[in-house]
Amino acid sequence: MAQATPVSASARSWDPKFSHSDRERWICIYPAYLNSRKTLKEGRKIPKTKSVDNPSYAEIKDVCAAAGLTLGVENKVYPRELDHRDPKVRGRIRVQLKTEDGQPMLSQFPTRHSILIYLGETIPKLKTRIQSQSQSQQGQQQQNQKGQKKKGRKGK
Repeated sequence: MAQATPVSASARSWDPKFSHSDRERWICIYPAYLNSRKTLKEGRKIPKTKSVDNPSYAEIKDVCAAAGLTLGVENKVYPRELDHRDPKVRGRIRVQLKTEDGQPMLSQFPTRHSILIYLGETIPKLKTRIQSQSQSQQGQQQQNQKGQKKKGRKGK
């Protein structure tokens, strides 16, 4: 099962002697890496066809935990974000990719790219995403019905 590890207030500075189990060696995943509204230059790391519309760190955390990955959540912002105060862009997920001996933690995720592709495919299937899409479609249909007017002459 996935472990959400508490993140200490003071992170240690980098040391090449850190093992793969040290939090500083875990990979970082920002929501911008998966955002279909971002360009490659703005930080998207996967193809647009496999990316997600405005993912949140909570969605990334839920999918990683369900996949059985060891993870930690940090209150950080992606450096290329224009508005650092926006709460939608906050959050960084750290995921342990390898064990102490350098082997992948899970065989289905040998690389960082494989985790990002998995997240891009799985986040749209979340219940919260499916429910919000159906509600927005119903709202659009109601607006279309209200906007229809009768045809006729304008002068009367």
